[in-house]
Amino acid sequence: MDSDGFRDLAHVGSVEIFTPVPDQSRSFFVDLLGMSETGRQGDSVYLHAWDDYEKFTVKLTGSGTSGIGRTYLRASSPEALSRRVAAVDKLGLGRGWVKDEPALGDVYLCVDPDGHEIGLYWDTERFQPPAGKGPSLKNQADRFPGRGANIRRLDHVNYLGVDIPAIGDFLRTGLGARLTEQIQLDNGNVSAIWYHISDKSYDLVYTNDWTGTNGRLHHVAFATDTRDDILRAADVMLDNGIHIETGPHKHAIQQTFFLYVYEPGGNRIELCNAGARLVLAPDWAPVTWTQAERAKGQAWGLKTIESFHTHGTPPVG
Repeated sequence: MDSDGFRDLAHVGSVEIFTPVPDQSRSFFVDLLGMSETGRQGDSVYLHAWDDYEKFTVKLTGSGTSGIGRTYLRASSPEALSRRVAAVDKLGLGRGWVKDEPALGDVYLCVDPDGHEIGLYWDTERFQPPAGKGPSLKNQADRFPGRGANIRRLDHVNYLGVDIPAIGDFLRTGLGARLTEQIQLDNGNVSAIWYHISDKSYDLVYTNDWTGTNGRLHHVAFATDTRDDILRAADVMLDNGIHIETGPHKHAIQQTFFLYVYEPGGNRIELCNAGARLVLAPDWAPVTWTQAERAKGQAWGLKTIESFHTHGTPPVG
């Protein structure tokens, strides 16, 4: 652990996604992204990306509307979990301990200043492939699916938020995350922030919600091995009637190669490949993008589509 709590959290473990059409959304994640089902509980189905060491990557929950439920962040040790719990409690954002996930141990619930629910945990159940159907290589969790986009793992979550400065304080002080990049408007306001808790250049992203509504989602992102996987995924989405919002292009911010689609429940899903871009410098200086630089759009590719700035889930208005 560093003095600011960095490394107390190891990675984004899994995420709960709400959908009003659970069967169609499940088919999207399993048939088109290449995930596998690992269990069911109530209105939820648990899905696994092939190289995730934990039992589930996505908890897909049937709901009256779309949106994001709980995001799970795994601590780096029991002691680190205790430190983060104390830090979150000090901010008044803790909600107490629960044990309501079959594959996880005790989970400490908290909320960010925008109301998004986050679960901090240490104990977890490793994924075990069905007997006789495991991978040939013992150092990967499951066999390569060979279908759809062949998603390897969960990469990051991009939330919409109303009070970005307050959220940034929560990420730094409560979670021990570090800022890597941000957008600062001409009036001095910060409209978007990229934070990391691992060597990856970003894990948790917040962008300003223009509607002023709390607790919404911009997108959940899943990583592929190569750019070619994303190009192939675009063909897969086209042939299966999935709405492609924008891409494949390359972001200037964080340099991510991407494709954005809407899964059947209406949630925006990003398929991304950031290559080998890691933040290894312990004294990394955050990069600030100006309003004019942001207005240029992507590093290359088509101009940013308007819906990228207006679509979020659950829908409002």
